[in-house]
Amino acid sequence: MAKTQAPQRSGGHSLSAGRPWPLGASFDGQGVNFAVFSANAERIELCLFSPDGRKEMSRIDLTERDGDIWHVYVSGLTPGTLYGYRAHGRYAPEIGFRFNPNKLLIDPYARQLEGRLKWSDALMGYKVGSPRGDLSYDPRDSSFAVPKSVVVDPSFNWAGDTPPQIRASDTVIAETHVRGMTAQHPRVEKSLRGTFLGLASDAVIEHFVKIGVTAVELLPVQAFVDDRFLIARGLRNYWGYQTIGFFAPEPRYLSRGALWEFQSMVRRFHSAGIEVILDVVYNHTGEGDEWGPTLSFRGLDNTSYYRLAPGGRYYINDTGTGNTLNLTHPMVLRMVMDSLRYWVEVCHVDGFRFDLATALGRESGGFDPYGGFFDAIRQDPVLARVKLIAEPWDVGPGGYQLGNFPSPFMEWNDSFRDGIRRYWRGDPGFTADLAKRILGSAEHFDRAGRPATTSVNFITAHDGFTLQDLVSYTVKRNLANGEDNRDGHSENHSDNFGVEGPTDDPRIRAARDLRKRNLLATLFLSQGIPMLLAGDEIGNSQGGNNNAYAQDNETGWLDWQHADPRLTAFVGRLADLRRALPILRQRRFLHARSRAADNLPDVIWRRADGQQPRPEDWHDPAFRCLGVELRLAAEGPDDGDAVFVVFNAGSDAALTLPDTVRGWRLVLDTTRPEAADALWPARGAVPAQSVLVFVPADRPVPGTNETKGGQP
Repeated sequence: MAKTQAPQRSGGHSLSAGRPWPLGASFDGQGVNFAVFSANAERIELCLFSPDGRKEMSRIDLTERDGDIWHVYVSGLTPGTLYGYRAHGRYAPEIGFRFNPNKLLIDPYARQLEGRLKWSDALMGYKVGSPRGDLSYDPRDSSFAVPKSVVVDPSFNWAGDTPPQIRASDTVIAETHVRGMTAQHPRVEKSLRGTFLGLASDAVIEHFVKIGVTAVELLPVQAFVDDRFLIARGLRNYWGYQTIGFFAPEPRYLSRGALWEFQSMVRRFHSAGIEVILDVVYNHTGEGDEWGPTLSFRGLDNTSYYRLAPGGRYYINDTGTGNTLNLTHPMVLRMVMDSLRYWVEVCHVDGFRFDLATALGRESGGFDPYGGFFDAIRQDPVLARVKLIAEPWDVGPGGYQLGNFPSPFMEWNDSFRDGIRRYWRGDPGFTADLAKRILGSAEHFDRAGRPATTSVNFITAHDGFTLQDLVSYTVKRNLANGEDNRDGHSENHSDNFGVEGPTDDPRIRAARDLRKRNLLATLFLSQGIPMLLAGDEIGNSQGGNNNAYAQDNETGWLDWQHADPRLTAFVGRLADLRRALPILRQRRFLHARSRAADNLPDVIWRRADGQQPRPEDWHDPAFRCLGVELRLAAEGPDDGDAVFVVFNAGSDAALTLPDTVRGWRLVLDTTRPEAADALWPARGAVPAQSVLVFVPADRPVPGTNETKGGQP
């Protein structure tokens, strides 16, 4: 318990001890409690600013300390108050201490930020240009250049909002950029384009519903900074992977500068049955390495917040961004957990995608799926009800960990991305890999009771070519990033069909369109969770830029003016088909085990002639046409249904349909995307470069009123 402190006054406000919880600035109707962590500071000051943030009105010593939490209560303060901290202590960078009270610090628990970072040498704790480098000391005040923390009243009228809680097996994700989705949308009000409210407009929600999306996965929306080198080039950080405030929404996405805008967006998505998943960056911060600015964590307690190399001067850089957060420290882990719970409880988000998630589980002995972060996540009752998705790699030692995350984590599956791209490009020997991917990549995920929905399947994501560029370019074109085209992946498993970039040749355009439909069809017909890159469904291009992280302009924004309505309709049809056929979205992995009901395996592979492939077929580079007959898993309930899918990356071939049902109905042909369903003879022909989907002839047709929008 904090000892009782006699009331004091500062700047016209009455002061008292306050309490060490919750961390951050908490308004109680009469004043604000401030609590901040630092294990090594010798003194901490609270700085209060004028409403415009330009003038520091008063400084208040946090004289009360419970363990490593410093706190004070200031009566009379209200929401909207601007503040920051200054931390006094040793300045000894050679052993990791970088306290400099001349640098205004953002509250790590700030619920909102006001103002943008203004790049200046005054932001550095060291004196730029000094022969002593980062060991030197800069005495200049940085408050003019630092965003101010804002006291927030998070209360909001949720009007009975209920999270959709979509089952993982029913989930279709669209990876979405708040600004890019709406910056050029003709049906979004101009004043709201690029904002949370613009993203939640009727036009955008209607579009997502049309293509069957059940969850939007938003690129980082927690407050982030624009890198100094980008500003020097006239660019900005577009993607947002330089977080500086883990509790605050990014100000540039707010049209009215208020938390309720984000909350309103979530409520509107929920009313449409769509979940909101946040891409979160808890592996590093925007402060960079020893040459970076002192904005928050570094100035409050550098040796606690960051993983440092032996000696303490240099930062461990397992993230490739200059620093790595130290989640093995209990207070840093607490900050991350508090942040996650805040977004769920106060903002009603439905899940998280963890950027470079391997870094979150790296302990002293390397990556540990049973380490502190994962233990904290798995025991938390608030986080038990939301979706958790890992990007299972980083650039640190042993960084690639696909398949090694604990339940209930789902994982981005780059094996799916690369294998499916290479199969449809015609690379020899990838038919066997196709078989693994469409069954949910069991070799990676089928262990310890993890379901097939562990695999988040994708063809494209923000990092890489868009779908349109994947079929239009063989070489990345990233010169606009200012890095001489050295950035971004060089091997994209892409194809240009004979012409690099845009073309008016109708044959090439038709071939590219068909390839896109085949890739999309494979995505929606595979076990696991399909994830679209928003914009792929309208044919959006980035002009061959496969690393548009700095392109907050027409390159990175979706081009709605040239949207392809036929492709959009096709994606909607795929979503309808997937929703209508439970066989395509099972929780159990399929292993060709016989079912008790009909003694048929839950998976039967077929060659075009109807026979099952021989062992040598799987290794034959010319084996390009694969059929798969699917039923509900042998271990699960039985509905007597079946689906037969043909993937043909080769030329035209005679096709013999399985005789396990009495007749088949063709419900999808990627070479004729708008064709109606039709009964098929036992023997026919599968077109070159196509995907065909068949259901039993006596089954109600998927997508009709008999099945659409619910279980068949």
